Amino acid sequence: MNASLFMPLPRPAAQSFRDLLVWRKAHEFVLAVYALTASLPRQETYGLSQQMRRAAVSIPANIAEGFRRRGKADKARFMNVAEGSLEECRYYLILTQDLGYGDTAQLTTLLEEVSKMLNAYTAAILSSDSWLLASISRRDIKGGALG
Repeated sequence: MNASLFMPLPRPAAQSFRDLLVWRKAHEFVLAVYALTASLPRQETYGLSQQMRRAAVSIPANIAEGFRRRGKADKARFMNVAEGSLEECRYYLILTQDLGYGDTAQLTTLLEEVSKMLNAYTAAILSSDSWLLASISRRDIKGGALG
């Protein structure tokens, strides 16, 4: 039997950051953070809510900016900034939960998925000789070649 029958078809290279699975998942996280922070107490409008939104938006924004950078080091630097913002969000979710402002379990799970994808994408950038990184599939990130 031909083993190539079981191989997934190659994905086309990303034309835009919007084609990246990691950016899509990070954007989904931002939308969920906006929904959560809209329900925080009014006294948190210029505190926790604003800080959490800023850090959340920074994740997909840095992925987008890094997408168009040319060198590995430059691309990786933007992914590193995104990873830092991701960790900042992780803390804000812990704080939100500990202050009794809401259940953050689903957001924490979503953030963990973004974290794994971002780590895999960054590793692919650093180890790649080509820039066809957008062809990385969900299988590769979750337990396959990059997991």
